[in-house]
Amino acid sequence: MQPVLQRLTDLVLLRYLLASVGALAVDVGAFLGLMQLGLAATPASAIGYGGGIVAHWLLSSRAVFTGRVAATGMARTRQKALFVVSALAGLALTTGIVALSQASGLDPRAGKLVAIVASFTLTWWLRNRLVFRAIP
Repeated sequence: MQPVLQRLTDLVLLRYLLASVGALAVDVGAFLGLMQLGLAATPASAIGYGGGIVAHWLLSSRAVFTGRVAATGMARTRQKALFVVSALAGLALTTGIVALSQASGLDPRAGKLVAIVASFTLTWWLRNRLVFRAIP
């Protein structure tokens, strides 16, 4: 059983999925809390996603892509900038899907669920292939 657990922890996608769950908890918690306070769904979604961005950087750079994080200087700054760009792409997709679902008369929480899957797929691809690409 121990070798199986070791192999699972070596999987970057699995670690990314777990980090995403943590960031998602921040995102959705803020989204639902802000909606409960009366904020409209679209800005609540954007703010929640922003909190998730911060949580995801911390988890991704410290627990997911540990062997691919630039140490310091311009390389690290470039990596952070690319991470923010990938997050903004996910934010645009998330906000657009939630806005579209709300404009269509659907429950914005259902739109948020669709947005979660779409944003996860997009940001995983961008971060794995561009932001934290393997250092030769």
